[in-house]
Amino acid sequence: MSDIKIFQVGALGLTELPGAAVQVEKSLQVLFEANLETLLGIRFLASEHSTGPVHGGRIDTLGLDEDNSPVIIEYKRAVNENVINQGLFYLDWLLDHRREFQWLVMERYGAEAATAVDWSAPRLLCIAGDFTRYDEHAVKQIARNIELIRYRRFGQDLLMMELVHAPKTARMVAPDARKSAAVEKSSREEVDEADPYWRNRMGYRLSQAAADLRDIYDGVQQFLVGLGDDVQVKELQQYTGFKRIKNFVCLQINPQDRIVVAYLKLDPSTVVLEEGFSRDVTNIGHHGTGDLKLSLKSMADFERAQPLLRRAYEVG
Repeated sequence: MSDIKIFQVGALGLTELPGAAVQVEKSLQVLFEANLETLLGIRFLASEHSTGPVHGGRIDTLGLDEDNSPVIIEYKRAVNENVINQGLFYLDWLLDHRREFQWLVMERYGAEAATAVDWSAPRLLCIAGDFTRYDEHAVKQIARNIELIRYRRFGQDLLMMELVHAPKTARMVAPDARKSAAVEKSSREEVDEADPYWRNRMGYRLSQAAADLRDIYDGVQQFLVGLGDDVQVKELQQYTGFKRIKNFVCLQINPQDRIVVAYLKLDPSTVVLEEGFSRDVTNIGHHGTGDLKLSLKSMADFERAQPLLRRAYEVG
């Protein structure tokens, strides 16, 4: 049971607001689907999506997150319901039906969004009024990207969400057979450096970075992870995302330009911009999320960036 309590401050003192879970699962689903981007940073794709006669199931909610990763959301109707196993069943179905998912993306958001779908770290979100200790133990043993989110309603106007569990580092899956073979090949350090797929991967760029540049990247990564136990690391094709429920920093390394780039979820108008260090990229296309770009070329730049990185975490 959640131990979070909310009190209303009034002239006569404090009044506790009773918390309650929405009993009717469909009303909870409708509420979340209508506000997915606000609540979770996820674009809505489909509700009650059929997995076909062979699988005989319906995925509660399908979405696409801010990193272009596919997302399955399942809502737990009862404490004793095994929503995690059900979600894993759907996650396996999704990985076997990638074209169907991308077709849904294309129909709703266009061909460019469908092409940009990143299959390296699909997610399963289980949302419930509460979870058992067995649920929390089980997801720690399963090598998949599973997040448990607890919710409560307080009165008519307040909705509380609590991230109960998320993997510290998102676990990767091979996008297709060709890339799976390439992953095995890379483990033997035999990657074809002329292959554009690998030249654009974060792992490849990290391997090509000079030691001093890699020190900056590692320093930023360790700083961000150390900001709180709720920080999750998600390594994607073009960048590494650092998130709580949503991204607050996206980090890139560019060995050719000898620079580490961080995109922060901060309003650039609240920051004193400095030539060559910080820039407003609100209307400039880039990989990752965040409107404030920081360019880090030295450990001194990293030190200058730390207050802004901390602010992004606190806001996020």
